[in-house]
Amino acid sequence: MGKRLAMLGMVGVSAAALAGCGSSPATTSTGTSSTGGTVVVALAPDSPPNWFVPVFSAAAYIEINAQIQFLMYRPLVYLNKESQVDYSRSLAKNIAVSNNGTTYTITLNPKYRWSNGKPVTAQDVVFTWDLIRDATQPNAPWTYGAAGSGGVPSDWKSVTAQGSNTVVVTVDKPVNPTWFIHNGLSQISPIPKASWDKYPNNPVQELRFIQSVANSPSNPVYKVVDGPFQFKSWQANNYWELVPNPNYGGHKASISKLIFQYETSSANEFVGLRNGTVSVGYLPPSMYQARHNLPNDVLSSTYLFGMNYIVPNVNPNAPGGMGKVFSNLYVRQALEMGIDQQGIISTLYHGAGVATDGPIPSQPPTIYTDPKLKKTPYPFNPAAGKKLLESHGWTDVNGVMTKNGQKLAFTMIYAAGSTTETHMVELIKNDWAQEGVQVTLQQMPINEVLATTAQSDATKWQMGYWGAGWTYQLDYYPSGGNLFATGAGENVGGYNNATLDQLIQNTYMPGTESQIQARMDAYQEFMAQHLPVLWVPWFPMGYARMIGFDVHSKSVHGTVSTFNPVTDFLYANYWTVSQ
Repeated sequence: MGKRLAMLGMVGVSAAALAGCGSSPATTSTGTSSTGGTVVVALAPDSPPNWFVPVFSAAAYIEINAQIQFLMYRPLVYLNKESQVDYSRSLAKNIAVSNNGTTYTITLNPKYRWSNGKPVTAQDVVFTWDLIRDATQPNAPWTYGAAGSGGVPSDWKSVTAQGSNTVVVTVDKPVNPTWFIHNGLSQISPIPKASWDKYPNNPVQELRFIQSVANSPSNPVYKVVDGPFQFKSWQANNYWELVPNPNYGGHKASISKLIFQYETSSANEFVGLRNGTVSVGYLPPSMYQARHNLPNDVLSSTYLFGMNYIVPNVNPNAPGGMGKVFSNLYVRQALEMGIDQQGIISTLYHGAGVATDGPIPSQPPTIYTDPKLKKTPYPFNPAAGKKLLESHGWTDVNGVMTKNGQKLAFTMIYAAGSTTETHMVELIKNDWAQEGVQVTLQQMPINEVLATTAQSDATKWQMGYWGAGWTYQLDYYPSGGNLFATGAGENVGGYNNATLDQLIQNTYMPGTESQIQARMDAYQEFMAQHLPVLWVPWFPMGYARMIGFDVHSKSVHGTVSTFNPVTDFLYANYWTVSQ
């Protein structure tokens, strides 16, 4: 997984009150102790959580859903800031690799138990894998969101329990262990078999049951967790309240409550920052000039390990014949030459951000970055883009490039919730018009964008942009298999290229350190040249999950120091609140 993360903003709010929000169950904390207190995480417009099970459907694969499940369920594999497995914090105490990278023997850490006091067992791990596998089958009532990532399910030969504390996973061919642990085993956040296994002999009925309770967090199945927090209460489209899990086996939370609160606008969140009721939040680029009105807050910026792009639908059944048009590399090249990345960065994002030319960002710096990709192969040049189209038989008819009756005109759907992102797609539309490309922009809530651009729904959209890109979760090893391989779960545009498929497969192979890096470089260079998607700038976007600048007050501690740009989760069990 990769994991598609529509990272529209989250903000944290202090215990007292919520400016411009609905009613809240929060109570005011008093005293000067760093133990106790309430933090409210205010959700950006159009991004309420709607799936609380840590086995995601494709349509529910968004940031806030992943965030809440991470706080409630311990992952099998926990990564640190260097993208290394931290076994002291993982559900897995150890993973032994044998048989040329085909066998993975997982020993569970006994310190992590379910909140009812019962141990997390190998049977829980196997049960969760069975759900993932079943949700990738043709008869599944819903589709698993990370299908294709980490070899799921085709490369997984077997997952079996040996006793109550050991799980053995085998794959059908030798693989790069780092890739498989980071991208395959990391997908499993076990749920308790005793609570969830309602239909042990009917996988389809079991998946239907999960779907029926996925957006009902007060259902009894959610009472048993092994993460630092557990669910307390909720009010649909208003707030979702978590409290510390007293039986958590790791670092226990010191705050009393963690509340995710729905916000109607970024303006409401800014009022909270200014008045001191919002203690951890964000400052959108559109409000940058008002930063001086936040004297009691500190601004910071963080680049997550990810990328940003627009998806052309190259499926042959895309509406209006646009799938066949977008499938031509020269068309995608011309469109890329019509995207003014540096102009977007300087005019809309106040100089923050980096131009993107491939799947591995230059910020944050990582060992995966290819030094050969220091200059984009398709710099902004709409005149050259138009000439490229003309050289392939397109002619300008009343301002729209036309060929054999086919117009280069289409609709781009994009996620609501960010004024700056709206300005960005409008700027791209205007620059594409210089090439004779006619674009109609259609804004919709992020969940609708994700549902509409699902690969099974290719007949209902032409081009899509879900707002703020992709971070490498769960594809922590950025091989791109779940994103760009033929038929992959997140390859919603339907891109199909045998050479790219082979390059991606090469990154999965075992080898020396230099061989593995060379394979990653070859994959990146192909992606930069062949444009399965259209690259747009990558921006600062940290713990607030909102493009722009992170903001925190002096009353909440630990948000910056505990932040991990690789995993991109809120480590709220390490936060403290002072009054």
